[in-house]
Amino acid sequence: MPDASSSSGTASTGERIVAAAMGLLAEGGNERVSTRAVCDAAGVQPPTIYRLFGSMNGLLDAVAREGFLIHQRSYRGLEQSDDPVEILRKGWDQHVAFGLANPYLYSVMYGRADPATPSFAAVAANEGLRYSIRRLAEAGLLRVDEDFAAFSVTAAGIGATFTLLSVPEQDRSLDESVRMREMLIRSIVSDQPEAPEAGIVGTAAALNVLLDTSSELHPAERVLMQHWLDRLARSQDADRNRPQA
Repeated sequence: MPDASSSSGTASTGERIVAAAMGLLAEGGNERVSTRAVCDAAGVQPPTIYRLFGSMNGLLDAVAREGFLIHQRSYRGLEQSDDPVEILRKGWDQHVAFGLANPYLYSVMYGRADPATPSFAAVAANEGLRYSIRRLAEAGLLRVDEDFAAFSVTAAGIGATFTLLSVPEQDRSLDESVRMREMLIRSIVSDQPEAPEAGIVGTAAALNVLLDTSSELHPAERVLMQHWLDRLARSQDADRNRPQA
């Protein structure tokens, strides 16, 4: 067995343990990922797992990080488009497809989320979505502010995937995922690319994007302007949702 105290040995042993855990996870879910099973599959002794990962929960955290890296790499094969809405559609479909193809890994990735210690891979995955949302904002297409758009896509995508996973495979219909995707897009994306046609929210979002490239304002002034633009966007949402007398 390689010496876990050396940097190269640690990396090699750790990778082998994570790969073993992922293989067992794919075979039968969390119940298959026991200390003994992982040790047998990786050819290590239990102390090695605890020395490298602290606990079995620490090992599952490492499995989740690897899952996010795999998930992130899967987006690179998507055909890029000049249409930011089409990019959002493809990203949604890829997310759902990944979850359905890797149900147990997906559950570890998104079912054990720890907001106190987000992994760098999870952050990178979120940044990819943020990039897509920013493209929509740059085109003046957002009906809502960028933060809420990213939140909505994340919540709806994860919810749709877990709901599909709860349905027997032979009874699943991706049509429901497509319908939900389009309903979400209609709720956060304007039909018209021109900022004036997108309303005050779209205009505020576009201005927020331009602030990042502007050198005319001091940092404190930029923060204040962003605060005002966010208030405009959120107040417009509140006006739309306020019950009519």
